[in-house]
Amino acid sequence: MADKGRAPEGRREAFDAFVETIAALRAPDGCPWDREQTHESIAHNMIEEAFEAVDAIESGDVAHLREELGDVLLQVVLQSQIAADEGEFTIDDVCRDVDAKMIRRHPHVFGERAAHDSAEVLDIWDAVKLEEKKRSDAAADERAGLLDGVPTGFPALMQAQKISRKAASAGFEWEDVDGVWRKVEEEVAEFKEAANADEAEDEFGDILFALVNVARWHHVDAEGALRRSCAKFRRRWSFIEEAAWAKGCDVSELSMDEMEELWRQVKARE
Repeated sequence: MADKGRAPEGRREAFDAFVETIAALRAPDGCPWDREQTHESIAHNMIEEAFEAVDAIESGDVAHLREELGDVLLQVVLQSQIAADEGEFTIDDVCRDVDAKMIRRHPHVFGERAAHDSAEVLDIWDAVKLEEKKRSDAAADERAGLLDGVPTGFPALMQAQKISRKAASAGFEWEDVDGVWRKVEEEVAEFKEAANADEAEDEFGDILFALVNVARWHHVDAEGALRRSCAKFRRRWSFIEEAAWAKGCDVSELSMDEMEELWRQVKARE
């Protein structure tokens, strides 16, 4: 079993000082704005700060990432302080729970299981989560759907990948990736035969969902992959625009042949 070790004193002191700062902001003589906040009133901030941290990661801006991670941590600590003020839970409860979860879901590190690659790690993770859910359902004397834990507010690609992973963990899975590709081809054929716009939209969604399964089989993060493609398109389009401006015209005044040639140029440079 691995030795977890302990965090250096300085790190714990910095974290404790930050928790005390947020508690002071929420105190009766603290900040009026902070005192007024509820779980619901600042829920959207959690999403915004998380995406800003992702942008910093994808841009390779380490200094900006440091700042954005601080903003993400702020949301965690502030939500925890709101909960503490309401007698619900504390930041210590949050830390203890997630620490126990990480140990429980890594039996290949803290237990007797073995994992030789990341694919086996994900299989173990899903199996432990499924067992946790069964115990939770039994304790509550009720049944919850396997997919109930996937937030509907997630970006669609992220939601699709988590849904397909959970279904696969319960045995709803193709035998090999060729079967997934055949599903993609089937959905493409159905899209081409769509009789109207509504049907076409449904079938196009099925194509995307099938492709997300391809991504899962190849251990590709579908959401991250599309974000990178969007960023790549932005870079290349910016090059085309700047080339047009250098000619003294707008990009819309370029011919398709001119745009394609500029696209080839920037692609070759990359």
